[in-house]
Amino acid sequence: MDWIQSLILGIVQGFTEYLPISSSGHIAIGQALFDLSDPDANLAFTVVVHVATVLSTCVILWKEIVWIFADIFKWKWNEGMKYAVNILISMIPIAIVGLLFKDTIDDFFDTKAIAEWCGNGLLIIGICLLVTASLLAFSYFAKPRQRENISPLHAFIIGIAQAIAALPGISRSGSTIATGLLLGNKKEKLAQFSFLMVIPPILGEALLDTKEMAEKGISAAMGGISPLALIIGFIAAFICGCIACKWMINLVKKGKLIWFAVYCALVGVLSIVLPYML
Repeated sequence: MDWIQSLILGIVQGFTEYLPISSSGHIAIGQALFDLSDPDANLAFTVVVHVATVLSTCVILWKEIVWIFADIFKWKWNEGMKYAVNILISMIPIAIVGLLFKDTIDDFFDTKAIAEWCGNGLLIIGICLLVTASLLAFSYFAKPRQRENISPLHAFIIGIAQAIAALPGISRSGSTIATGLLLGNKKEKLAQFSFLMVIPPILGEALLDTKEMAEKGISAAMGGISPLALIIGFIAAFICGCIACKWMINLVKKGKLIWFAVYCALVGVLSIVLPYML
C-alpha cells in the first residue's frame, strides 16, 4: 500500500465510519480495487485508521465524555452513571461475537477467497449493503412513539445491531441508529449514543490486533506499508472523521437518512452485478 492508496482509504474510513454506509464494506471494496492482498499491511492500516476515528469521536463529543466521567466519579446513581451502564450493556453482544466468531467474520473480509468460491469477491458485501439500505428505509418510514431516554433493554438491542454490523457491508452507525429509531428513541440522543458506544469495542479490537502485530515483530507486522503511508492514513481518517461525525449528528436530528439508503442500495447492486459483467 503506497501513500496515495493510504490517503484515499483513510478518507474513505473517516467518512464512512460515521455515515451509515459501512466503513468495513467500503474499505474492503477499496482494497479489492487496489488489489491490496497483504494481510499484515491491511491489519496495520486498519488499526491506525480505527484509532484515528475513535480520536475524532473524542474530539467532537468531548463535552459528553467529560460529563459521563464526571458523573461516574461522583459514585452516585445519576444520569451519567446510567449512560455509562447503558454503554457497557451495549458492548455485551459485540464482545460475545468478537470472542467466539472473530475468525469466521474475518473470512467474510477475504474477498479473494470469496471470489474463488463464487466468482465475485464483493458478493457478501453487496448483499450486506442491501440489508443496510433496507434497515435505513424502514427506520425512515416507521413512526414509533418517541421515548425520552434509551433504556438498558434498548441499549442491549442496539448492541445486537452493532454486533451484526461486524459483517462487511452492514453499517455500524446505520444499523445502531436505525434500530434505535425503530425502537422509538429520540433522534437527538441516538447519534451521540451510537458514536460513544463504539469507542470501547474499537479500542479493544485495536489492542488485540496490536498484540498480534507485536508477536510477529514490527517489520513483519507492517507488511508492505511504510510509516509515512500509515501517518497519512491516520491524518486523513482523523480529519474526515471529525467532519463526518459532526455532520452525521445533524443529519440524524433532521431525519435525512433515506438518501443513504438509496446510496447503499445502488452500491450493493453494483457490487453484486458488476464483477459478473466485467
